[in-house]
Amino acid sequence: MTKREEIIQKVWELAEPVVISLGLELVDVEFQRERQGWVLRLYIDKPGGVNLGDCVRVSEVLGDLLDAKDFIHHAYHLEVSSPGLDRPLRKKEDFKRFAGDKVRIQMEEPIEGRRNFTGLLRGIEGEDILLEVDGRLWRLPRDKVKKANIKYEFDV
Repeated sequence: MTKREEIIQKVWELAEPVVISLGLELVDVEFQRERQGWVLRLYIDKPGGVNLGDCVRVSEVLGDLLDAKDFIHHAYHLEVSSPGLDRPLRKKEDFKRFAGDKVRIQMEEPIEGRRNFTGLLRGIEGEDILLEVDGRLWRLPRDKVKKANIKYEFDV
């Protein structure tokens, strides 16, 4: 596990109880270097969507906790926001909840020569994600998923 992955894991463990206590769901945690420096980004959600007040509350409470724990040893900027239309799917429950939606899944390793799949999410069975692509049902091992997102399409 890289240092960056360790930080993400520690932040997740620290943030999730806080977010849940505020009646929200922690969707994802990112920690990456960008032009302006390191950014710690948390995505939160709730039924009906989050608002600015939800993001501010999480940012204030979590900011204080992160300062007290002090395990990130360089400057960073904390951002808290909604997951947006292309919401990431990480937890097993996400793949159940969003069954029926169009998703894009990127695998760590190729399956039958493919790493990228876009199709209709049919759910999850055991640890396999069920994805229908062009009439074919694929079983994608969840532990081999690099990235999965809702693929929102606008009706024109």
